Amino acid sequence: MSETTAPVRTRTFSWDEPPIGARAAPTISGLEYLQAMGHGELPAPSIMLLLNIGFQSVEEGRVVFSVEPAEYHCSPIGTVHGGLASTLCAAAISCVLQSTLPVGVGYTRLELKINVVRPLTIAAGLVRCAGNVINVGGGVAAAEARVTDRDGKLYAHATSTSLIMRPPTATERAQ
Repeated sequence: MSETTAPVRTRTFSWDEPPIGARAAPTISGLEYLQAMGHGELPAPSIMLLLNIGFQSVEEGRVVFSVEPAEYHCSPIGTVHGGLASTLCAAAISCVLQSTLPVGVGYTRLELKINVVRPLTIAAGLVRCAGNVINVGGGVAAAEARVTDRDGKLYAHATSTSLIMRPPTATERAQ
């Protein structure tokens, strides 16, 4: 067996201090927060920068992200690691839910279910992940996301439920 030395590849990225966005989040609506992030007025999450995920669009109840799979997304067997599709779906679902929330209301994910329906490879080129709200109720919300290529071919889809955390009412605070 002969040993070969592959060239070393490097990748560098920069990010802003995460607390900048965290301090702004409770002071504006979820949609305003995401729009400010999309316009570069608030920093993007460092995970999006690390994976090179781009913000394509945001409106109330719908967000779209994109990424072009690259070598640094690949698993040891040469396909894109399933974590990329999972991260895309998780981010789209979180942000689409955020887009519906008024000032001062938060959420936390209760569960995420992802189905990968075909392997994602570098050859797929730019893929998009669209997140859509299914329902936002008084205490629980449901959302979905789909990862597709330029031709609309589906690679993964996910659903999630989240707990809506509203501030206590005056009556609840008085008790």
